[in-house]
Amino acid sequence: MYGKTYMGMIRKTFVIGKDGKLEHVFHKVKAAEHGEEILSLLEKE
Repeated sequence: MYGKTYMGMIRKTFVIGKDGKLEHVFHKVKAAEHGEEILSLLEKE
């Protein structure tokens, strides 16, 4: 507003494995399609 720029909301998802280690990071998440992305990643493992 009034010539000022801002980033807005930034969404990220972190997938943590059973051993407590970071397995995968999703950047620039879009809510509409993100559920399917996570399910396909988890089915591969």
